[in-house]
Amino acid sequence: MSQQHTADPAPTSAVATVARHRDWWRDAVIYQVYPRSFADSNGDGMGDLEGVRSRLPYLRDLGVDAVWLSPFYASPQADAGYDVADYRAVDPMFGNLLDADALIRDAHELNLRIIVDLVPNHSSDQHEWFKRALREGPGSALRDRYHFRPGKGENGELPPNDWESIFGGPAWTRVTEPDGSPGEWYLHLFAPEQPDFNWEHPAVGDEFRSILRFWLDMGVDGFRIDVAHGMVKAEGLPDLGDHEQLKLLGNDVMPFFDQDGVHDIYRQWRTILDEYPGERIFVAEAWTPTVERTANYVRPDELHQAFNFQYLGTAWDAAELREVVDRTLEAMAPVGAPATWVLSNHDVTRHATRFANPPGLGTQIRTAGDRELGLRRARAATLLMLALPGSAYVYQGEELGLPDVVDLSDDVRQDPAYFRGAGQDGFRDGCRVPIPWTREGSSYGFGAGGSWLPQPASWAELSVEAQTGAPGSTLELYRTALGLRRSQPDLGAGESVEWLRAPEGVLAFRRGEFVCVANTGGESVTTPSYGRVLLTSGEIAEADGETKVPSDTTVWWTTA
Repeated sequence: MSQQHTADPAPTSAVATVARHRDWWRDAVIYQVYPRSFADSNGDGMGDLEGVRSRLPYLRDLGVDAVWLSPFYASPQADAGYDVADYRAVDPMFGNLLDADALIRDAHELNLRIIVDLVPNHSSDQHEWFKRALREGPGSALRDRYHFRPGKGENGELPPNDWESIFGGPAWTRVTEPDGSPGEWYLHLFAPEQPDFNWEHPAVGDEFRSILRFWLDMGVDGFRIDVAHGMVKAEGLPDLGDHEQLKLLGNDVMPFFDQDGVHDIYRQWRTILDEYPGERIFVAEAWTPTVERTANYVRPDELHQAFNFQYLGTAWDAAELREVVDRTLEAMAPVGAPATWVLSNHDVTRHATRFANPPGLGTQIRTAGDRELGLRRARAATLLMLALPGSAYVYQGEELGLPDVVDLSDDVRQDPAYFRGAGQDGFRDGCRVPIPWTREGSSYGFGAGGSWLPQPASWAELSVEAQTGAPGSTLELYRTALGLRRSQPDLGAGESVEWLRAPEGVLAFRRGEFVCVANTGGESVTTPSYGRVLLTSGEIAEADGETKVPSDTTVWWTTA
C-alpha cells in the first residue's frame, strides 16, 4: 500500500482554536511575515500592514499560533527597515499606527498573537538622536548615546579600532563636523546608516523600556529581538587583531557580540513584560558559538525563546541532526526553556534550496541545485522539525515549498550587503521575493501593481490558489501537519525524545504514543510499522508489519 497525507486536514473550527493555555509559547508554531513581501493592499508594489491584515484568515486556517512581523517602523529603508528612525511610528510605505492597531485587534479576534521586531543594537542615522549628535558636534551629550571616538593616526585619519562591519569594510565611519572639518568616528557593526547605540548610557535603556511599554500598551504579544547578542561591547573596545573577522562569527565570543552584559538588560526587560497580562514573550535572535551559550538568553528571569541557529545550519544528515537535537535539549533543560526550532528566515537561503545543494555551502547559497531533491528534503525536514519538542518558526512561503530566487539580476537587487565589496554574500533578496497567492495577475495576487522584486513565472503553480485542496501539495502538507500537532497530545511541548534503533542515515524517535522516522539517506529503508500512519512527506509502502520509507522522507505514526 502506498500513501501520502493519510490524515484529513483539521477542520477550520479546530484550527481557529489557538492554544490559550498557560505557557502557550512552549509549543507554539510562529509564522514570520516579512511585511514588504507578504501582501500589497494599495498596488504600489510593496507589501503593507493592511495587506497582512487581509490575509490573517489564511494564517489562522494554516494553523499557526502567532505571527511575527519583521520591522514596519519609520525608516529610510537602508537595510529593509532594520534601520529605525522612529520606534513609535509606522513607515508610510506600510501604513500608520491605526493600521497596526487594526491588525493587532483582528489577529486577536482570530485567536492569533502578534509579535513585533525590536531593533535595540542600532538605530538609523536618521534617528533624531543621531542627527542632533552630528549637528551639535564634538562634546554633544547626544554623541554619548552612540559610540563616537577620535580616530587613530597623526590626524585621526584611522578608525578607532580594527573591528569590521558584518556587511563588509570597517565598522567605523568618520563624520564631517559642522565646521566642515574631518572629525570623530562612529561605530556601526552593520551598514554605515545603522549607528550602534551605547548601552552604557542610561538614556538608551530608559528609551527602550519606554518603547516596550508603548507597543505592549498597543496590545502586542511579544517581541523578537534583533541582534540580541549585540548591544553590549567589551570595555575599551579592544582590537581583535584578525582581518578575517567574519569567519569567526558564530564560532567565538567577540568583543562586540555575546557579551555577558546583555543579560542584565534582559532581566530588566523581563520585569516589564511580566507586568502585562496574557503571557507576552521575548524571542532572541542570538547568534552564539554554542547552544550552551544560547541557553543563557532563556534563563527563567530573561527571555522566553532563542532561535536555534545551530539547527538551521545543520546539513540534512541523520547523525549531525541527532547531535544538534541532543545538545539543544541538554542545554535547554537546566534553564527550563523550550527548544526553538527554525529552518528558514529573511536572512538565509530558503531550506528548499539549501537542501537542493551539496552540504557545506553555508546558509547563503547562489545556486538553484536540484529543485526536486530540495523540495523533497524540505518537506521531510519540516515534518522532522514539527515533531521535535518545543516551539517552531515558519518563514512565509516555506509552506508553499518556495525556493530561493537565485537568478535576480544586479539591477533589481536591494540587499545593502550586495553593494559592498566584502561581508555577507548579499544574496538575501532571493528569500525575500514576494509570495504568490494566485495563478494569475501582475504579481500572482501579491498586489495590483507588480512587486518590488520580480517573481519567477514558475511560481504560478506554487501559489496558494494552485496548492489549496491539491492532494500532496506542500501547502496541504503543512496544514495537515499543524492540525495534527495541535490535536496530538504528544506533539509540541516537551523536553526530550526517546531515540529508537534505526538504519544508518535514519532518525527514529518516540514521544509517548507518537513516533517519527526521518530517512536522510540516499536509499530506501525498511522500518517496523509503528502503528497507524498519521502523515508522510512522501510516498511509503506498508506490508506485513513493515514500512518501506524512501530516501528524504519523514513519517509520523501514532501507537494509540
